Amino acid sequence: MKRIIAAILLIIAIVSLTVVFFAFTQVTNEELRLRNDIQYRSTLLAESLRETVEPNFINKSEKYLQGVVEKYANKERFAGLAIVDNQNNIVAVSSTLPNEISEAQKIAGDVMDSDKANGDFVNFKDKKMYVFAVPLHDDKSVVGSLLIVQNAGYINTRLTDIWKTNLIRLFTQAFFLSVATLLILRWIIYEPIKSLVDSIKSAQLNTDNKKSVPNIPLFNPLIKELSNIQRNLTEARSVASEEARLRLEKVDSPWTAERLKEFIKDTLKGRTIIVVSNREPYIHTKEGNKISYYFPASGMVTAIEPIIQACGGIWIAHGSGDADKLVVDKDNKIKVPPNEPKYTLKRIWLDEIEEKGYYYGFSNEGLWPLCHLAHTRPTFRKEDWEEYKRVNGKFASAVLSEIKKYNKPIILLQDYHFALLPRMIKKGRPDAVIGLFWHIPWPNSESFSICPFRKDLLDGLLGADLLGFHTQLHCNNFIDTIGRELESLIDWEQFTVTKNDHTTRIKPFPISIAFYNGFHYQSHDQSSQINISNIRKQLNIKSEYIGLGVDRLDYTKGIIERFKAIEYFLEKYPSYKNRFTFIQIAPPSRSKIKRYKDFENEVVMEFERINQKFKSKGWEPIIFLKKRYNHEELNHFYRLANICLVTSLHDGMNLVAKEFIAARDDERGVLILSQFAGSSRELKDAFIVNPYNTEHMSEAIKSGLEMTPSEQIRKIRKMREIVKNYNIYRWSAELLKTMANLE
Repeated sequence: MKRIIAAILLIIAIVSLTVVFFAFTQVTNEELRLRNDIQYRSTLLAESLRETVEPNFINKSEKYLQGVVEKYANKERFAGLAIVDNQNNIVAVSSTLPNEISEAQKIAGDVMDSDKANGDFVNFKDKKMYVFAVPLHDDKSVVGSLLIVQNAGYINTRLTDIWKTNLIRLFTQAFFLSVATLLILRWIIYEPIKSLVDSIKSAQLNTDNKKSVPNIPLFNPLIKELSNIQRNLTEARSVASEEARLRLEKVDSPWTAERLKEFIKDTLKGRTIIVVSNREPYIHTKEGNKISYYFPASGMVTAIEPIIQACGGIWIAHGSGDADKLVVDKDNKIKVPPNEPKYTLKRIWLDEIEEKGYYYGFSNEGLWPLCHLAHTRPTFRKEDWEEYKRVNGKFASAVLSEIKKYNKPIILLQDYHFALLPRMIKKGRPDAVIGLFWHIPWPNSESFSICPFRKDLLDGLLGADLLGFHTQLHCNNFIDTIGRELESLIDWEQFTVTKNDHTTRIKPFPISIAFYNGFHYQSHDQSSQINISNIRKQLNIKSEYIGLGVDRLDYTKGIIERFKAIEYFLEKYPSYKNRFTFIQIAPPSRSKIKRYKDFENEVVMEFERINQKFKSKGWEPIIFLKKRYNHEELNHFYRLANICLVTSLHDGMNLVAKEFIAARDDERGVLILSQFAGSSRELKDAFIVNPYNTEHMSEAIKSGLEMTPSEQIRKIRKMREIVKNYNIYRWSAELLKTMANLE
């Protein structure tokens, strides 16, 4: 759009310069013509009158002379006449002229002195006049002067009219040229290119109604190439689909988006998948008149988004962006991803009271600290619980509305925000297959028992057909909690809970990442190396060794414990001063909750204290970045680091550990991983540490920095195989297959 506006402005500028040039030329010529005309007429009249005036002037017939000048008063364009003697005294003057005509008298004096006719433009009472004077003679000398005074205001009027006419012509031409340019750009360029883009998009999206490449003579060379690209893309997709179908029978073949798509076709037989979460995958924001979007820093979104892209379907989530309402349709839906739509996002709107009670209150001041044993006391308020129930009901209504036309829909609910939702949906649609994945830890039964609303929460969860957790320990804790709190039939062999004739299966599904989608970079990629160098340059890092932490600003992530370990490491091993820099990426999270505000202040104070303690010329041990980065940008940080610290005090899985491993296709780098993160159950070749043990962590940092390249390769290679073989597509397949087999 900016280029179109620039093109129109350029056209207007060229037209304007052309019109102004010709208007200026026309005005100059017209002014010269009008001046010559008034001078010519004045000369003719002066010469004809001089023959009459001279004899009578010599005879001093003032009465006669006054009569002569009065005859020419109020004539068209004539202001009047005047006769001046050689003493520059007025002998006769038209009554239409002002009494004081000093400028005219001056001209008369000059004419008498030079004995030569002359004229000039003067102003009488703010009116433009042309004064022409001729000398009067007796037999021997100049005795006076005859003045012809004409109105010259019409000259300026005429010149102004020319400018007005040309400006009107300019604006008219500019308007019609702009409209014509827009129409030409739309009909000849925009519409054909849009048709070309739509045809390529249809091939990319693999839709049933593929659009053929339109025949547009103007773009024949481009159309030929695009037709080849579309054909090759279709053929490649067909081959990939066939390979994915064949891989379904091979247990050891890697899971990809195409394989998952074929698996879903084969297993679900066209049934619709509905995903429900609090966090939406794309958040639209407005800056000035520009609307943009970003992908939130959420482990849940990172894990689930590749599934819904592969499967299609509908994702229902809370619309939290300040421009979210501006981009949805009448049903509050939008196709996403914005650049290449593959599924539908339906947004649910929450008012301030609902968001405060349901999200900030009960979910994140109650359930979050309850499930994360990180020494923050849970807060349970009755009013928050009421909002939690109300919002769960609002989401239940949205889900039931969306699945009206679907038979046996599969509904995949996400996380602790919707503990009541399974039961609500099940009451409305008993045929729906409902799965809920709990992305955070499940505490032991004693810890959970402090929740005053625990029985209702557990009953709501048991409305699901499948409950998934990250680890077997969390499954054990959940069933133990059920046994303690509710009357039900528990099968410890099958890991099922039956209550009111409905059976819920409990199973671990350690979540992962899309290893082949966004985390696969070649180590020889020159642009990647350039980006890594740019990070060093922008952050002014000259250290030999670099450590990295990537977390939300959350008290469960062990950021302060990590900083203390770095402090202890530098104290114990001072040789690493100026040689080691730690980068902590930590975008703010849940800043409306006081505990999170306080925690952010604590982190900043600790960061500043340690830097103040160790800093020297051009070096500080910790770089703290409270900025949100997308996955591609994070990959450059992952590839830059020698060590990555994931030091959660309690975590369900923590996908940062897996992202770091997946990004390191150069088979370098060391992962230092908390024993309290779920990923430590899989990534056993990492340095497994207790984040509360500062000395232990500092020794892990030293060992990681000094690990030999061959040892790094051996460990990273093993962990990469684990992440590659159990990626998000395999996780999705196992989860969906389990749900499909529950009928």
